[in-house]
Amino acid sequence: MAGLLSFTVLIPARYASSRLPGKALADIGGKPMVVRVAERARASGAAAVWIATDDERIRAAAEAHGCGAIMTRADHASGTDRLAEAVAQLGLDDDEIVVNVQGDEPLMPPELVGRVAHALARRTAAIATAAVAITDAEELFNPNAVKVVCDHARHALYFSRAPIPFARDAFAGGQPRGRLPGGLPAYRHLGIYAYRAGFLRAYAKQTPAAIERFEALEQLRALWHGHRIAVVIADAAPPPGVDTPADLEHARRLFRGA
Repeated sequence: MAGLLSFTVLIPARYASSRLPGKALADIGGKPMVVRVAERARASGAAAVWIATDDERIRAAAEAHGCGAIMTRADHASGTDRLAEAVAQLGLDDDEIVVNVQGDEPLMPPELVGRVAHALARRTAAIATAAVAITDAEELFNPNAVKVVCDHARHALYFSRAPIPFARDAFAGGQPRGRLPGGLPAYRHLGIYAYRAGFLRAYAKQTPAAIERFEALEQLRALWHGHRIAVVIADAAPPPGVDTPADLEHARRLFRGA
């Protein structure tokens, strides 16, 4: 990637998980999943990679595999709050770029991590994130797939679990919802973010928004308070993250074939 950019990757990782307890330490190819995430993050060109956790077992596993780890409080309301504490512990300057990669994304493409960091460095925005085109109608109508609508400059206008943009004339006119109308600019949000450290400090103090609470989407707080979010369009969707035992087995198969 053209140009050198110094950025830090933070990987929030908790032991608790309702569907797959201890998933951060689940074995993938002989190493804990969170370590695999850190390895992908290192390959992105990041200057530093840190795992932020509230569990001593995760810290010990990370350090046993040569990964930096930060112990954070267990009572954070959100992953973003955990990142803000990590930024404070690391003493990062306000202008330093921090990329948040989730601890359950062991096959996150390193190239996408770097693209998001570079997008924030180039754009006038508080946050940068990523999305991929939706080509399947089932995904558009799936509330677990978060959609994003952008303006002409690829800044996010809104994120939602609802099918946005909604093709009113096509769907009202009888087109089956099993098929998308041609040209519909529908994008699925990918849960990777780049922030400046100063923004993370400020964000943790901002009042949560009603739309954030109802949609259960943290990024809506930033839009509610008037912050811009730059969106990178990925060429293809990265492999899925790990939430269930079936996801874990799928990730193991993909890793063996990577």
